[in-house]
Amino acid sequence: MPRMRPALTAFLIALAAAVPHAAAQERLPDIGSSAGTLLSPAKQLEYGQMLLAQLRHYDMVLEDPLVDDWLRATGNRLAAASDQPRQSFTFFTMKDRSINAFATLGGYIGLNVGLVLTAQTEDEVAAVLSHEIAHVTQNHVLRGAERAQRDSVPILLAMLGAIAVAASSDSNSSGEAAMAAMASAQGWAIQRQIDYTRSNESEADRLGIRTLARAGYDLEGMASMFERMQAVSRTNQGGERERLPDYLRTHPVTTTRISESRQRAEQIARESGAVVATTTTPTASRTERTIIADSPFGHVGSGTANPLLPASLRLPDGARAGAGGGDPVVFGWTRERMRVLSANTPAAAIREYEAMRRSAPLGDDQLYGLALARMRAGEYAAAATQFAALLEEYPDDLWLTVSLAEAETRAGRAADGDRRFEALLRRLPNQRAVALTYAGMLVERNTPEAGRRAQELLRPLLRSAADDPIFQRTFARISEIAGDPVRAGEAHAEAAFLSGRAEQALVQLNTLRKRDDLDYYARARIDARIAAITPTVLELRRQGMRDEDLRRR
Repeated sequence: MPRMRPALTAFLIALAAAVPHAAAQERLPDIGSSAGTLLSPAKQLEYGQMLLAQLRHYDMVLEDPLVDDWLRATGNRLAAASDQPRQSFTFFTMKDRSINAFATLGGYIGLNVGLVLTAQTEDEVAAVLSHEIAHVTQNHVLRGAERAQRDSVPILLAMLGAIAVAASSDSNSSGEAAMAAMASAQGWAIQRQIDYTRSNESEADRLGIRTLARAGYDLEGMASMFERMQAVSRTNQGGERERLPDYLRTHPVTTTRISESRQRAEQIARESGAVVATTTTPTASRTERTIIADSPFGHVGSGTANPLLPASLRLPDGARAGAGGGDPVVFGWTRERMRVLSANTPAAAIREYEAMRRSAPLGDDQLYGLALARMRAGEYAAAATQFAALLEEYPDDLWLTVSLAEAETRAGRAADGDRRFEALLRRLPNQRAVALTYAGMLVERNTPEAGRRAQELLRPLLRSAADDPIFQRTFARISEIAGDPVRAGEAHAEAAFLSGRAEQALVQLNTLRKRDDLDYYARARIDARIAAITPTVLELRRQGMRDEDLRRR
């Protein structure tokens, strides 16, 4: 599997990214459009869920509570400011360090680590996300998929199924079989890229910038991110694929397109009555845009643009999104955490920071990343010292406090770590990243008391974490430790389902259902999940996808 993962990653992204641009010479749908008639919203959501589950199955998704919370908050802020605020979106991070992002069916939007590492501000990342959101809200994704279906081309799952079948083969030719399957699928994807339409990209740019304005981000983010990607493509060495970021292959960027983005940004700034100010210090600069008059581009929470809020609502000045884009400190922690978690090994991440230090002194965000890498390498005391030093500079910072508490616990100072975690939970009850990290520390103690305390932490999050594999795996383990095998079995099945093992999940649930000690409520929960998962298993089988572990039994 490892030898085929880069090609598999490239194929999946190419396939997903090909969908938005598949409709050559088609206009945006008018009222009464057929978009949505061949693929119902439920089927779109099902395909999106299955794609994400398969990406998890092949270990391509970066799953971390702090990173997930940041991406979800950023994506939801933009989605609420889009033209379709009721559209459901799911945002996830790919471990891949190539520069890319993509939207696929059901409002699923993937963001590569490489894109965040290339960006310098959250505004630039938000610009890419808003562009992908527009592809979804304007039905670019759906119309491309429906055209493929009309052409009798399998959508997403059939391609994934061919790869899964090839990868599960025990023969020496399994790698070649998988590559052949991907080559065939890529031929279709490349043909669809030829059908690329500039109108879709222009529409996504225009609506994306409008979404940025409503959400309170810097409108220059889109043009500056495009310029940054172009610079990477010019300076990188190697073959053609190394020179050109994947994102530019599916979203061609020209000087004209960058210029149009800037012109739209200036026009929106004029029409919205915005004042743009840049504050410069010896170490950094920040540009902020403040709306001084209500307009069609008023920000979320300003009382003029968000249909989900009362028209008369006015937030305090300090709470308005118009005060600027994302928090630059949090973005710095996020970017460096992604760098460490996407490195091949903690030692490789440490070497990366040492190389940076030879060029220039490390910034606070990079010092955080270095401390995180050291903690993951087992240097717990050194990591705790660095986290504590940073926390003095950024008092009460969530990211630093969570990391310090974890480092203290792993360094043998469990009482100090517990006190820090408990204080955080008093300040931020039911905060997902805090609760999950603390529960993970408790799991490692492997005592019934620790398991029961961890259950107390996670139970309030059960409903909201139904689609969170990290949560389900953690809850399964703490339930085992606490002596609750039924809850543990349910959570193990959910984790399997969310990680692309729907057939295993169904087997686990059917086995669990045979227990004599189930009460009425547990049996009802299990029956409901069996009924919900069975259609997915049947669809996967129809597409030729069977669980390789179950097939070997």
